[in-house]
Amino acid sequence: MAGGSRSTRVTITQIAREAGVSTSTVSKVLNGHGDVAEDTRTLVESVMRRNGYHRRPSRQRGTLVDVVLNELDSDWSLEIVRGADEVLHSAGMDMVLSVVHGRSEETRQWLDRLAARRSAGVVLVVSELSDRQRERLAAMGVPLVLVDPVGGTTEDIPTVGATNWSGGMSGTSHLIELGHRRIAHIGGPAELNCAQARADGFGTAMQRAGLTVPQEYVNHGEFNERSGYAQAQALLDLPEPPTAVFAASDLQALGAYEAMRERGLRAPDDLSVVGFDDLPLARRVSPPLTTVRQPILEMSTLATRTLLRLMDGETLENPRVELATRLVVRDSTRRVTGD
Repeated sequence: MAGGSRSTRVTITQIAREAGVSTSTVSKVLNGHGDVAEDTRTLVESVMRRNGYHRRPSRQRGTLVDVVLNELDSDWSLEIVRGADEVLHSAGMDMVLSVVHGRSEETRQWLDRLAARRSAGVVLVVSELSDRQRERLAAMGVPLVLVDPVGGTTEDIPTVGATNWSGGMSGTSHLIELGHRRIAHIGGPAELNCAQARADGFGTAMQRAGLTVPQEYVNHGEFNERSGYAQAQALLDLPEPPTAVFAASDLQALGAYEAMRERGLRAPDDLSVVGFDDLPLARRVSPPLTTVRQPILEMSTLATRTLLRLMDGETLENPRVELATRLVVRDSTRRVTGD
């Protein structure tokens, strides 16, 4: 069957025959039932992919769109949800929100639920998507758009992200232009593409300025306040601490604020601080945070509109989109005349 013509639609019966299973087993795989052995599910999905089989869209899956995130406890995530909700509401569609906490088992359970409820499409905002999970999504034939691609991607998954490298460059260059020479980087998770791109932008800016970066000036952690606090504490404990830091996220920058407060220090008098994201809280903290604006809301709305186009059967001319970042100067940085 795999080598025959695709002009005739492949049926569930044919899939079952080639896989050596019953039609009810194929139906269970298609609908995400959990009572199918993993090796059997893998075999059936492999046969479906080989024969170009996708389940037929039905009226049931016409109005539901899944939005999947690792977490929902930050302004960043809330902006993603807000953008998707605005677009889906205008289109008369409903959003199903799932939080998988970056755990493979929770992602697998979400995939089972996705198949069972027959969603029309997926906006995916997760830190990792395994080959196995990609294969399951492909076998379901559900349109998918990945927001802020932080891990490896495949050519067939459209993505919407931001110019992380140039953002890292601009945030660091701002500090260099203010006269800082001892500049450290509070980095995000080293295994994530976006964090690495920001770190690379930092390194390039320093290199172009002819500035040396001590090894202890660059560390990596999570995109949260706790990580920023711990990294800032380590930097402030150095015999020759930096005069400025570029943090890979606003939350990490706020963690640095807390580490400074505990020592009676304050930005920008004792340490200039630049963040990344421009979350709403960046304007409200004291001092207001200089940061690199990542257009989070726009990324979400564009990704959701792109998904609607895919659901309508459109072919994308440009499946890889990066929206521009820009520096937003506030009060957490200041000029120095020397170290």
